[in-house]
Amino acid sequence: MNTRPFRVLGIQQIAVGGPDKARLRRLWVELLGLQVTGTFVSARENVDEDICAVGHGPLRVEVDLMQPLDPDQKPAVHATPLNHVGLWVDDLPKAVEWLTAQGVRFAPGGIRQGAAGYDICFIHPKGNDAFPQGGEGVLIELVQAPPEVVRAFEALAAQPT
Repeated sequence: MNTRPFRVLGIQQIAVGGPDKARLRRLWVELLGLQVTGTFVSARENVDEDICAVGHGPLRVEVDLMQPLDPDQKPAVHATPLNHVGLWVDDLPKAVEWLTAQGVRFAPGGIRQGAAGYDICFIHPKGNDAFPQGGEGVLIELVQAPPEVVRAFEALAAQPT
């Protein structure tokens, strides 16, 4: 295996789906106290989501509360309650290039701007004949970390344990 030309820095987000975003908001916002920081609606991605946050600064973790615009269409953002996990990476284009060369299957759409404004792409939950390595049942979002997040994780990594 070649030397990996990128680093996974940490969790960027988790995305929770359900048929009714109001029920998700009741739990995550009203009861658990997460802050709503934005919304995102995309017909292409069949999603109406509230973007919430826990934590502060570059170590903040996003929690997306998602419901489908049309429950009979795909992607079915509500079909699995834990829809996907997002990972900060320090160099998204290099990560995609290297992982593709290792046989990782990516979902259609390529690198694009995500709901929070960062460049993203998704590792498909399942491999196929051409690209046998998928997310083993988990949709994994790779998210380009902005410079302040990279610096924060580097500073934490440099601290003695």
